[in-house]
Order: sequence, then structure tokens, then C-alpha cells
Amino acid sequence: MDFTYSPNRISLKGEDEQMLAEVTFPAIDETTVDINHTFVDPSLRGQNVADSLMGAAAAQLLAEDKKAVLTCSYAVKWFGKHPEYGNILKQD
Repeated sequence: MDFTYSPNRISLKGEDEQMLAEVTFPAIDETTVDINHTFVDPSLRGQNVADSLMGAAAAQLLAEDKKAVLTCSYAVKWFGKHPEYGNILKQD
């Protein structure tokens, strides 16, 4: 998939530039983001798009040496299934 990478957002747009999927992770401070939203258009559901988006976000945060807090319910579920990315979760 050809995701578009922007600061604090990874998205997938259709040929008509319509938003088809996205994950957003606004900055809390210089080293921490809040993964707060995941969206996948109904036309793409069941195709592991959300999984791919979250994997891309996790990889980007690792590359940027950032930590994440999770307020998106899908992110909480995804990180629970991918303990290999647990090191980017901010510990209280």
C-alpha cells in the first residue's frame, strides 16, 4: 500500500484523493505521541489495512526514537497482539 507519511499522521487516499484510511498520533511533548485515532473506510475493512497502518506508525516511532501513549481502542488492541513493539509504549 502506498501510505502518505505526514508529521503525526499516516494515511491512505484513493485515486480521487478521498481519505480511505489513517492513523493519527499528535505530539504530547518532544519525545511522546498519543496514538489517538485509527480509521479505515468500510470498502477496505477485512483487508488488514488498520494492521498495516499501525505497523507503519510503530516503525516510524521506533525510527524517530519516540514513545507512545494509546488512547485509540484499536491501538490498545494492536499493541496487545504485538509485544515486540512494547518498547515504544510510554511507561507511567
